[in-house]
Amino acid sequence: MTRLILVGILLLLSLAFVLQNQEQEVTLRYFFGLLEASTPIYKPVMAGFVVGLLVAAILLCPPWVRSRIQLRRKTKALQQAEVDLERLRQSIEKVSGRTPAPGDLEPARHFADE
Repeated sequence: MTRLILVGILLLLSLAFVLQNQEQEVTLRYFFGLLEASTPIYKPVMAGFVVGLLVAAILLCPPWVRSRIQLRRKTKALQQAEVDLERLRQSIEKVSGRTPAPGDLEPARHFADE
């Protein structure tokens, strides 16, 4: 939620900047002065802003995707473990002919607490 508010504030500030600087002109010199272009000042500033957002998205996207893939794998493994556990509980019920108590399925402790 905080991130959404910050993005909204940034967008409002950039919109205010564009509206206040529509008439001011700037001359851009490309390739060491070989090519010149006159443009409103907000265009190069907004282009820099957009390039910065793209670079940030490119840098942040791979770790986010990687973490989502790991989360999906671990969720599937947990679901499979739950299915196996339920199958084991049912097999214990069939063999013993009774419903196991919750303490019956706990792992045995081989070492005493020190």
